[in-house]
Amino acid sequence: MILTDTHTHLYSEEFSEDREQMIQRAFDAGVTRLFVPSIDSSYTQSMYELEAKYPDNVFLMMGLHPTYVKDNYEEELAHVERELASRKFAAVGEIGIDLYWDKSTLKQQQYAFKHQIQLAKKYKLPINIHCRDAFDEVFEVLESEKGDDLFGIFHCFTGSFEQAQQAISYNMKLGIGGVVTFKNGKIDQFLNDIPISNIVLETDSPYLSPVPHRGKRNESSYTKLVAEKLALIYNKNLTEIAEITTKNALDIFGI
Repeated sequence: MILTDTHTHLYSEEFSEDREQMIQRAFDAGVTRLFVPSIDSSYTQSMYELEAKYPDNVFLMMGLHPTYVKDNYEEELAHVERELASRKFAAVGEIGIDLYWDKSTLKQQQYAFKHQIQLAKKYKLPINIHCRDAFDEVFEVLESEKGDDLFGIFHCFTGSFEQAQQAISYNMKLGIGGVVTFKNGKIDQFLNDIPISNIVLETDSPYLSPVPHRGKRNESSYTKLVAEKLALIYNKNLTEIAEITTKNALDIFGI
């Protein structure tokens, strides 16, 4: 059984004391494919070191996270461009719009999102979308960029059934993580109406731990707990969920 965590911040400082053991726990749980999103340039070297250490298991994205769109965002975007031009990546991400923390940078976030989508198209790569309190704004950009060359994953999807359908209409898979196990998560109420061909697994570790670890540090081994919840929702066994969602991730990333 091969499980794929399509979104895990393995380089996070939260893992500084037990990173190797944490990654081994993921392998022991069958989570052997780990896709690592970029946040900003300060983490790039750490990402490369992880890839060098686990070349068969760790796959990197490159991008500028919307909450890191600061005064120096043009420099950060230039870094993204240089890295994309210099080597292969699995995706451009995580990119998008986040209005939960700071609404004042909306215009800059919109520009960064659109610019990075265009970079993904240039390199024929999928995108990995971060959206918080910004569905309308994200969909507006996706609408302006829609086409066969726009595809990817709507990371940590927590929207409504209608928003799920809209995301899928833009060639996005839905990244489903710990929220699906929450009593107030809501997405479990309609997920079985979404074909499982549109679903990939993720943790977003070290954030958003699934039940029974909610409120504690998340890690990639908990991908299995998300898969177990999806097995209940879709009335399938764990092996089937692993096979289908790993194939879906393969379809997006080509890896």
